[in-house]
Amino acid sequence: MTDHDQQPSTSVPPRLLIDRTPNGESSTAQRLAMNRTGSFEWNVEAGTLDMDDAGLLVFGLDPQTFDSRLETLLERLEPSERTRLDMAIDEAIKTGRSSYSVHFLVPTADGRDQWTHIQARILRSDDGQVQRVIGVVQDATAEVTHSAFVLDLEKRRQRQTSIVERTTSALSHAVTVDDVTAALTGPGALARLGADGLSLGLVENTTLSVALSGDSLEAIDALGDAGLDRRFPLADTVLSGRPRFLTSVSALVQRYPVLAPCADRLRFRAAAYLPLVAQARSLGTLALFYRDNTSFNADERNLCLGLAAIVAQSLQRAKLFDEEREFATGLQSAMLPRRIQEIEGGEIAVRYHAAWSGRQVGGDWYDVIALPKNRFGIVVGDVQGHDTHAAAIMGQLRIALRAYAGEGHPPSTVLARASRFLAELDTDRFATCTYAQVDLASGTLRVVRAGHFGPLIRHMDGRVGSPHVRGGLPLGISTDFEDEEFPETRLDLVPGETLVLYTDGLVEEPGADIDTGVQALITEVGAGPASAQALADHLSDRLWERWGSGDDVALLVLRRSPDPGSPRAPRLHQYIHQADPEGLSDARTIVRQALTDWDMAELADDAELVTGELLVNVLLHTEGGAVLTLEVLPEPVRRVRLSVQDRSSAWPRRRSPGETATSGRGLLLLDAVAVRWGIEPRGEGKAVWCEIGPSLSPPDAPPSNTSRL
Repeated sequence: MTDHDQQPSTSVPPRLLIDRTPNGESSTAQRLAMNRTGSFEWNVEAGTLDMDDAGLLVFGLDPQTFDSRLETLLERLEPSERTRLDMAIDEAIKTGRSSYSVHFLVPTADGRDQWTHIQARILRSDDGQVQRVIGVVQDATAEVTHSAFVLDLEKRRQRQTSIVERTTSALSHAVTVDDVTAALTGPGALARLGADGLSLGLVENTTLSVALSGDSLEAIDALGDAGLDRRFPLADTVLSGRPRFLTSVSALVQRYPVLAPCADRLRFRAAAYLPLVAQARSLGTLALFYRDNTSFNADERNLCLGLAAIVAQSLQRAKLFDEEREFATGLQSAMLPRRIQEIEGGEIAVRYHAAWSGRQVGGDWYDVIALPKNRFGIVVGDVQGHDTHAAAIMGQLRIALRAYAGEGHPPSTVLARASRFLAELDTDRFATCTYAQVDLASGTLRVVRAGHFGPLIRHMDGRVGSPHVRGGLPLGISTDFEDEEFPETRLDLVPGETLVLYTDGLVEEPGADIDTGVQALITEVGAGPASAQALADHLSDRLWERWGSGDDVALLVLRRSPDPGSPRAPRLHQYIHQADPEGLSDARTIVRQALTDWDMAELADDAELVTGELLVNVLLHTEGGAVLTLEVLPEPVRRVRLSVQDRSSAWPRRRSPGETATSGRGLLLLDAVAVRWGIEPRGEGKAVWCEIGPSLSPPDAPPSNTSRL
C-alpha cells in the first residue's frame, strides 16, 4: 500500500473503546472483541493506523508496543498475502468504490495460519480524494474452514449424484443379463461407478459366475466360476446377505485367509462387497475396489449400497426378460419343424429369428412338405400379431396346410382350404403366406401366394429376379370376403439357380419404405455365396441384425443343384422371363461369354444369332418364359448344342416368306446356320434345339435334321 495526499478530515467517528456501559452490560467494542473482531481507522493523509486492542490481537500484535504504523502491521504478513491485501485496496481506491472486502492469511505464534477478514469503508473528500479508511478486522478461520467443508461436501455429493445418474442411465438400456454385465464391465463402466476395479458375481443355481473389470484384479481370478464357498468374499457376501467394507488388503486377507497367496499382487487399498438382493431373492454380489480410499464414511457407504440396489433391480428385470424370452423362443421352436428333410437334386436352408421383445413371439413360420412323385412343397408365412396367441394359431395353421398339401391337392386348393380352416377357428387373426410345389427333376415350380411377398430367384450369372406371381387375399380374409381364388404361377428353376422365400421382418427397416428393404435384400441375395446354407446365414447377418431385430423372420432358401457338365463337355442353363426386358440381351451376352471361356469363340457369332431368334419366337408367340441350355458335345469334332425350352404345345411351322415379310424366317435361319436341329416334346411344352459347329457329313450330303419340320 502507498500513501495518498488527502484533504483534512472534517468529521471523524469516535474510536470504539472496550469498556462497560453504565448498566454493566458489555459495550459494542467488548462484544466484538469477544468474537475476535476489532476496528481500525487508517488516516491516509497522515499515514497512521489507529486500531483497537481487539484488532491488534487478531494480528498477534501487542497493544502496548504497537507504533500506529501501517508498515508494522504489514510486516506480519507473508509477501504473497501482503500482495493480496495491497491489490484489493488499490483496486477499490482506483475504481472509485466506497468499500472493499478481502480474506488473507496471518501467521500465528504457534506456527498456524489464521484466515483474517477485513471489511472496510473508504471515505473521500468532495473532490473524490481518499481521506480515511475505517472498518473491522476479524479472525475468520472458523468461517472459512466451515465454508471449505461445505464446498467439499457439496462437491462430494455432486460426484455421488453423478455416479448414480450415469449408472442408472447405462443400466436403463440393458435388456438381458449379458447387457447388464456389459454395462458394468465394459468401456467407461469403472469411471461411471467411480471405482478402480469391479467384480460381479451372479448366482446360477449353486454356482457363482464371476466377471472382472480393472487391471488390479487379475490376481484374484481364482474367484471365477466356482461353488458358493464361504472362504471367498463374493460367496460369503451372497450367503450372509450383509455388505462388507474392507479398508486395506491386510483386512481382506485377515478375513479371508485363502487370498493370502495373491495379497502382494493386489493394487487396491479398499474394497466394498455388496449383496445384490431383489424381492428377497439373492442374485449375486457386486464388489467395488479403490486404490486411494482407506475408509468408508456414511455417505460413501450409502452410495455403495444405493449402487448395489440399482444393479440388483436391473439384474432382476434382465433375468425376467431372459426367462420370458426363453419361454417365447421355446414355444416358437416347438411350433416349427424340428428337422428339414434332405431333397434330391438340390439343397434347402431355413432360418427363424425371434424378435428381441420378451414374450412378444410372432407367428412367422416355414415348412417343407413331402409330396407324391418325388415332389415337395415349400411355404413361408406370417400370422398377424406378436404374442403367444399368434404363435398358437401359426402352429394349427401350419399343420392344416401340411395336411391339405399332403393329400395331393393343387396349390390353389391348398391355400383355399387353409383360408377356410383359419376362418373357422373363430379368431380375428389373418395370415399371409407363399406356397410352391417343386419338381426339381424338371425345375418346375407352381407358386401361389396369399397377401405375401413373392419369391426371388438368383440366376446363374448372379442376377436376381423378382418374377411376377399373381396372388390372392390373405388367409382368413379371403374366406370372409368369399374370394378364395389363389391363381397359380408357373416358374422354372434351372440347374444352379436359387429361390428365396421370406417374411417381412427381413425387409422392414424402421423409418424406411418397404421397397428400400426389398431392394437391399435383392442386393444381398446377388452378392451372397452360392450355397443355400451359406446364403441363408449371409442374409440373416446382413439384414435381420441390420434392421434392429425388431420383428420375427422366417427365411427359406432353395437351390437346384448346378449342372456344369464335365470338363470336356461344359454346360450352362439360363431362364429368360417373359416380363424381363433385358433378358434377351443378357442371354446373348451369356452365350458369347461362355463360348469364349470354353475356347470356342469362333462359334459365338452363329450361336448368338440363333439364340436371339429362338428366344424371340418364344417370347412373342407363347405366354411364358424360356429355359436356354448351352452345352458342348464331346464328339471327335466339338460342336455346340443350344436348346430353348418353353411351355407351349404349338410347334413352329415352316413357311415361305415373301420379300416383304417380317417373320417366318426362323427355321430357314436354322437350316443355314446349324449342322443339325430339331424339335422335341418336353413335359407340358417343347424344346427347339440345334447343333452348331463343323460338319462330319460328306461335302455334298445335306444336313441331317432330326424331327425336322
